[in-house]
Amino acid sequence: MKYDFENYKDRSKLGSAKWLDMIHKKRDVDPKVVPLSVADMEFVHPDNLIDGLKEYLDETILGYTLPRRPYFEAVINFMKERHDFDIKKEWIVNTGGVVPAIFNAIRVLTDRKDGVIIMPPVYYPFFNAINRQGRDLVECPLIEKDNTYEIDFDLFEKLAKEEKNKVLLFCSPHNPVGRVWRKDELQRLGQIIIENDLYLLSDEIHFDLIMPGFNHTVFQTISDQLADRTITMTAPTKSFNLAGLGVSNIIIKNEKLRERFNEGLLETSHRVNSALGFKAGEIVYNDLRDWLDECIGLIDENRAYIKDFFEKNYPEIKVFDLEGTYLLWVDFRALGLGKDDLEDFMINKASLFLDEGYIFGKGGEGFERINLAAPKKVIVESMERLDKALKDLKKDGEE
Repeated sequence: MKYDFENYKDRSKLGSAKWLDMIHKKRDVDPKVVPLSVADMEFVHPDNLIDGLKEYLDETILGYTLPRRPYFEAVINFMKERHDFDIKKEWIVNTGGVVPAIFNAIRVLTDRKDGVIIMPPVYYPFFNAINRQGRDLVECPLIEKDNTYEIDFDLFEKLAKEEKNKVLLFCSPHNPVGRVWRKDELQRLGQIIIENDLYLLSDEIHFDLIMPGFNHTVFQTISDQLADRTITMTAPTKSFNLAGLGVSNIIIKNEKLRERFNEGLLETSHRVNSALGFKAGEIVYNDLRDWLDECIGLIDENRAYIKDFFEKNYPEIKVFDLEGTYLLWVDFRALGLGKDDLEDFMINKASLFLDEGYIFGKGGEGFERINLAAPKKVIVESMERLDKALKDLKKDGEE
């Protein structure tokens, strides 16, 4: 490999949210344990990113900074070359993250008690963006089938016809179940959206992280008619591990829709002035595409290792197919543990710090989400601890 995907840093004293959460949950955790929870990566940054930022720091002033033409050109070129997604500079609205963008879009496109449709189990901030703003949470649960998930189109069409429901908040690729939606699935969904005059909020923050053999279709490219009612959420932050720099690219083709979104940002004084964020985005989009390709290769290798581990040793524990994201969805219901007992088992018996399935809503209880974006040795050591804990659990059950 050209880049270093073998080393990592102890981030327990660097302010890392997930490392601090791990220590909060288990004060005496072995310092060698690495958390595999929150979706950021445990890889060291490549030298050309760090060197590029250092060079930029030598020449810049870190005052209020807006994106310049080189940043927009990097975004536009990357979208075209990576996703065949043709966008224009004026379509791009920068926010400090996809989650704030989701909150803002729901606030400006709906009124209190309007319905927002989601497809659980799904990324848990979706629930917050709806519930905390007084909108009605409308669930169209995914259908679990053959080691993967499908959309319940019949239920979605029924919900879309209800006058109070105004928005579909969609995750593509889907977090946590790892689906990359096929084009025909998106076409069917898009037709229902158009026929029932819904808005589409498409969270595609993981769309650069597609596993070998799968292809991602940017939802709004299905048709111009759909694009006119869509807000597409993207960012370099998941793909290149830049979440701490707080910059996202929200793509809105429809001018009137974009004006409404921007007005909502003004109402909350939300303006992005991330000098380092814009520069980092420019660097990664221009110069680190090969790093991203190597990263995806390692994630797929980690996926295969875990799947093989369970198939050989604990076939009753089901690993769901991973098509996109670096987040593996694993079904532990065969252990017969309630959600609290499963969480306690992972933390206190296996010293595994994952994202519990129940936080993703309906259908998530009994599952765990494993972050694969870590060096292979971290994944191996994590499975060794889990193996020992599962053997002890089985022994206790036999006594």
